Amino acid sequence: MDSDDLKRLLIEHTDAWNSHDIDRLMSLFADDCVFEASGGPESFGRRYEGRARVRAAFVDVFDSMPDANWGDGRHFVLSDGYGVSEWRLTGTLLDGSRVDVLGCDFLTVRDNRIVRRTPSESTEPLVAE
Repeated sequence: MDSDDLKRLLIEHTDAWNSHDIDRLMSLFADDCVFEASGGPESFGRRYEGRARVRAAFVDVFDSMPDANWGDGRHFVLSDGYGVSEWRLTGTLLDGSRVDVLGCDFLTVRDNRIVRRTPSESTEPLVAE
């Protein structure tokens, strides 16, 4: 995958999240994908392995924050098969509380599919309501 194709994939990844279309989003991931969420019991957060578990985790995100938006995207190719996307997540949780955090995804790609997502997110909300 050349740099231009990888950058397009990074942009499509963010666009797919914003579409809230689970099939579109999952079409970007390999069968043996790993998704590490920043929140969870381990130092790395919580790890989801394989398409079924990753898909379920994504559905949970969409269900828990129906108006989620990953805006202000910036995308960078770091090396062959490795890039980063920065974003600002805004949305409303089901209990009415607002989310407004900065974060980024470190994405490893193989054969034009995402095989691993490792996060980096702010631990403090930008806006607390």
